[in-house]
Amino acid sequence: MVKWFWQRRPEGKALTLRSRGDFGDAVRVDFAELAPDIDRFLGQAAYLQLGYFETITRLIRATDNLDEKEALSRAAGAALTKHRGLTDLIVERGKEPTALMSPFREELDAFRRKTIGKRPRETMLSVHITAGMLDDFYLALASSYGDTGRRVARILGVDNDRAQIADIIHQTITSDDEWRWLLSMWGRRLVGDTLLVARGALASERLDTEDEERVEPVFTALMGSHARRMDAMGLAS
Repeated sequence: MVKWFWQRRPEGKALTLRSRGDFGDAVRVDFAELAPDIDRFLGQAAYLQLGYFETITRLIRATDNLDEKEALSRAAGAALTKHRGLTDLIVERGKEPTALMSPFREELDAFRRKTIGKRPRETMLSVHITAGMLDDFYLALASSYGDTGRRVARILGVDNDRAQIADIIHQTITSDDEWRWLLSMWGRRLVGDTLLVARGALASERLDTEDEERVEPVFTALMGSHARRMDAMGLAS
């Protein structure tokens, strides 16, 4: 059975994602030759945040619970703030945001459709898990772009306001083993599609053995962070 590079068990010391704002040399080496050009990076990152805003606002309309509406509105506001921060940066660079985002609309919309569940709770988990993984990934990738990358990291590093969504998931599964099983399975299903989006953001769609070894620590760290998010909600990863 062939294993993807993100499924291999790391040897030796456990790896973790760098702290926000920390652009260590290890991450720079990983992405130095694999990072896409800056316009592609900004366009993808901006459209991704816009997509999360759209998904969360649909969840707001789908629930009658006022507390849940409030929790979701905070997360939607955070996603929109990140989107606007990125588009403002694009404009400052003399580019048109819609022009940079348009090439990724079809692909990222397809990804969002795949991760929208039959029930609102599944979609809430999708937002919390996939946005968390991809925010981490784009934060790591930002270290390839010097001062612009540091500005992107500050934009993406603001509070995502998804903690209350995680609390809703935790409360849902606390007294219902069927929900716990369903959401655990759904969380596992999200991982592959999310990592494919991350991999597709790199400059080369096909990675040779050397490239895979270069990015493996980052993907391993993404999986570690995913496991911690699942565990924090009481779900098995």
